[in-house]
Amino acid sequence: MKSKVLFLCTGNSARSQMAEGFLREFAGTEYEVFSAGTNPVGLNPLAVEAMREVGIDISRQSSKSVQEFLGASVPFVITVCDRARESCPIFPGALQSIHWSFEDPAEAEGSKEEKLEAFRRVRDQIADRIRDQFLKAPLASQKD
Repeated sequence: MKSKVLFLCTGNSARSQMAEGFLREFAGTEYEVFSAGTNPVGLNPLAVEAMREVGIDISRQSSKSVQEFLGASVPFVITVCDRARESCPIFPGALQSIHWSFEDPAEAEGSKEEKLEAFRRVRDQIADRIRDQFLKAPLASQKD
């Protein structure tokens, strides 16, 4: 049986969506992966574009509310932004609640290319963290 992992951020538009896409791509046979937001705002097209550049299609993913998961048994909950960590509900069944802090690429200013560069930078940071935390050591053996 696959372990469930829930990635949380505020808007569920970029960081948590990218993390969901990466983990599903890298270790989808081992984990059932979800993402949600404390205040979902829809999938950011620049997140879709940045992920497409590395061969991962997240365009069919949708922005969901954390409320959808409150009664679910989710052993691993990972917040990917500081605001979500502060307002994240408690998941009593979670074996581990983990926090990764990534800047919000949706707050980048400038031209489309400058904004896309912010998404690429965060995308690459998320990919590195997923590889380090999920592919080098089993999640259950990690500490908070």
